[in-house]
Amino acid sequence: MTLLNYSRTALLLAAMTGLFLAVGYLLGGEGGMIIALLFAIGVNAFAYWNSDKVLLRMYHAKEVDARSAPALYGTVRSLAAKAGLPMPRVYVVDNPQPNAFATGRKPEHAAVAVTTGLVQRMTMEDVAGVLAHELTHIRNRDTLIMTVTATLAGAISMLANFAFFFGGNRNNPLGFVGIILIMILAPLAAMLVQLAISRGREYEADRGGAEISGHPLWLASALQKLDGARRQIGNEEAERNPATAHLFIVNPLGRHSMDSLFSTHPSTAERVARLTAMAARMSATKSGPWG
Repeated sequence: MTLLNYSRTALLLAAMTGLFLAVGYLLGGEGGMIIALLFAIGVNAFAYWNSDKVLLRMYHAKEVDARSAPALYGTVRSLAAKAGLPMPRVYVVDNPQPNAFATGRKPEHAAVAVTTGLVQRMTMEDVAGVLAHELTHIRNRDTLIMTVTATLAGAISMLANFAFFFGGNRNNPLGFVGIILIMILAPLAAMLVQLAISRGREYEADRGGAEISGHPLWLASALQKLDGARRQIGNEEAERNPATAHLFIVNPLGRHSMDSLFSTHPSTAERVARLTAMAARMSATKSGPWG
């Protein structure tokens, strides 16, 4: 990941943390701000150590190995070696919607999970493109950062709900109007920051995944198929847990949710266009000036 993208992500995380503290202040004054800070530290510590276990358990993921899923496991092993990563744990989720996600606080404790729909409906080239994308998330430590942003966003919404039920700190500079505004705007602002972080990292993972596999069009083909399939095939577990949607390679929501405006993923058309352009550049470089 480039220094610019690191700086942008750090700035967005700082903004979300500042928003969290502001909500705490409006809820309970200086004491509320301190409590909010301690609460943020606590929830993020829990997310750091346990988010992968919770997520895999939530989706009833089953670990596989070279014996039970030789083709899938072998592909992950080959791509992880190309990416310079330790071999992650590999899981399969029994779900007909083609999709995948990665989790884990760092590369040494990472896991990739694919749905049965992905393995059954996609070619091995498509699957390799998807897996290379997920391995890039692991290499860039997106799995940790995106978990932190999701946790903070959820905590901000919870604090805003506390303000609704308990009245908040009416001695704040904005008075009762400030409480009303924070109840409405804080969750929305947190969501927008989360979207900005998630979308930027999807583009980075697309680029990195294409470099790892060496075939940008593998991922481009997979994204088109995945986007079409998710509109036809629901993911009921994701519908019940929409806060996890940003972890998947394509938005798993779409059959029952009106979420196009606030999608955690950039448009598939734009992702495919970027990958197609990348493939053209790679082809031109390989052919050289004489073709």
